[in-house]
Amino acid sequence: MNRLSKENSAYLRHASDQKIDWYPWSDEAFLKAGSEDKPVFLSTGAVWCHWCHVMAKESFEDEDVASILNEKFVCIKLDRDERPDIDRRYQQAVSAMGSGSGWPLSVFLTPDKKPFFGGTYFPPEDSFGRPGFKKILTAVSEFYRTRRSYVNDYSVKVISFLKEKPSVSGKANIKSIDDAVSKIMNEFDPVNGGFGSSPKFPMPGAIGFLMNRYFFTKDELLGNAVKKTLLSMSAGGFYDQLGGGFHRYSVDESWTIPHFEKMADDNAWLLKNYADAYSLFKDARFREIAEGIINFIKEILSDPEGGFYASQDADVSPDDEGGYFLWKDDELRNILDDEEFKVLSLYFLNKQGAMHHDPSKMVIKLWMTQQDMAWKTGLDISRISDIIRTGKSKLLSERQLRVMPFIDKAMYTSINGMLISSLLNAYKILHDTEIRDLAIKSLDKIMLRHYKNGELCHIEGVKALLDDYIHIIDALISAYEVTSLRSYVSLAEEIMNVCIDRLWDSENGGFFDSADSLLDIRIKGIEDMPHPSSNSIAVILLMKLYHITEDEKYKSYADSSLKYFSVKAQELGIHSAYYFIALDASFNMLKLTIQTLPDSELAKSALSVFRPYKSIVFGDDNRCIIPCIGNTCFEPIADPVGLENFIEIKFKN
Repeated sequence: MNRLSKENSAYLRHASDQKIDWYPWSDEAFLKAGSEDKPVFLSTGAVWCHWCHVMAKESFEDEDVASILNEKFVCIKLDRDERPDIDRRYQQAVSAMGSGSGWPLSVFLTPDKKPFFGGTYFPPEDSFGRPGFKKILTAVSEFYRTRRSYVNDYSVKVISFLKEKPSVSGKANIKSIDDAVSKIMNEFDPVNGGFGSSPKFPMPGAIGFLMNRYFFTKDELLGNAVKKTLLSMSAGGFYDQLGGGFHRYSVDESWTIPHFEKMADDNAWLLKNYADAYSLFKDARFREIAEGIINFIKEILSDPEGGFYASQDADVSPDDEGGYFLWKDDELRNILDDEEFKVLSLYFLNKQGAMHHDPSKMVIKLWMTQQDMAWKTGLDISRISDIIRTGKSKLLSERQLRVMPFIDKAMYTSINGMLISSLLNAYKILHDTEIRDLAIKSLDKIMLRHYKNGELCHIEGVKALLDDYIHIIDALISAYEVTSLRSYVSLAEEIMNVCIDRLWDSENGGFFDSADSLLDIRIKGIEDMPHPSSNSIAVILLMKLYHITEDEKYKSYADSSLKYFSVKAQELGIHSAYYFIALDASFNMLKLTIQTLPDSELAKSALSVFRPYKSIVFGDDNRCIIPCIGNTCFEPIADPVGLENFIEIKFKN
């Protein structure tokens, strides 16, 4: 038994029975390494990570590996979800060494925490062109013992390379918005939808940015790119066709085979994309997928008392990657009647969706449209639709009898903020009060648990990071927009002021990711990785707080961030798409002062109508809405049709 059995992290507890003398991240571990003159082996990963489970089974449960680690190293296990700040710095270090990045991360440190060698997954023996872990451990230990001066010098060079270099500030130029559109469209895949090649991530910031620009320009190339991407993703194995919700990413270009973990943060951002797309394009398929994501969140990730869990694992067993979500032809034949099997085997199964480890098991993907199915089978399309609905219900019921992959019930402030904001956005569009009530109950619970005496935490025992501050502020402002309760604004202001005090770079602008400076490295990023950057989201929140409170300091901070990150964002292109959403908002934000009750038809219309960059402010009950953009305000609007007409005809670029 090692020291991990009483840790809060499920990932760490899963390693508590290994024969490795694991420490959690702690001063104790590094003091031990110093006193015994040993290097530190740091393994970071997550409970949802397939290859983390593989390496655990192959190497960490191997007695020879455990013996080498215990003899020659001090070993630390880290949960990257619990301490993303630590993981982020060592990911950058290993990447700088030319060894890639990802999970599991395997990095070797000096007793003063400096990295000198690392990689990701190592097999126990040499295979697939990768050196075996046993060989690595022996070589690293010997190198550390005999080449100490080189180790020390090299680790110092790595740290020096990683230290934040101030970006060159530029201008928040409206022309760069068009340039960003061009760069993103150059990466669009017109055949499969999405951006780039494999592995393929959904890039919700890029999707949202193109959607917003389509609203202003009505450029059908942008609208079609968004629709193609959203429809292709939702037709693939990347989407859970039975239970709703998306997996983490696709290993291929066509969204067929996913990495099977299902993450709360991924689904929060994709819910926003699909709900917004339904509001903009009125395509019922987008509403269906949004409701599927909501169902997954409610059924799998929701705590009955409020709050949301972090993830669902990819596997029940590392030997059967994604097995819970896979199907054999014979399984469908046994579960469905003849007509259902005829239709659903064509609709869902194809050998192109076969898994490499067991070709008899296939990912469910929509291989045909229902119209094509009707033509191929000779059945009426309404009959096809009925068969698919009943067949899916049978398959889902059968799947629920299987052993479900592990659910990480950790409640991180940042992830809860994302989900609450996204659910409240969906409520505005879908008008489902159950969604609103779930989100508000969860927000109140997280604030009660994670915000005490002016201190916000990431999770119990871990200080808040920038992601926590920004996403919970987003949730609080979203709650104000659907309830009109000023108390949510007061809390948002309070937390934003703490965030500014602790994380704002007063010399250059922008927010650091953490108040701590591990390895004397402070990170201040604008990159979507692949989720939207917190620095970009912060700009929009600062602008909203300026509109709500009329406090000029918030606008000043927003403007400063836009200028500071402008050059870097242009260099990153698609990987800073959300920066360009923030920049676009700075020119096009529409302030709607709602002078009516939040549950009135007029207020609901203001919340639901698609118009990028709306800032909602509640005023006296005069039964009207006053729209303003910049320093210009327009005639009060007294009915929903008038508001829709106003938004339709005004401010098109």
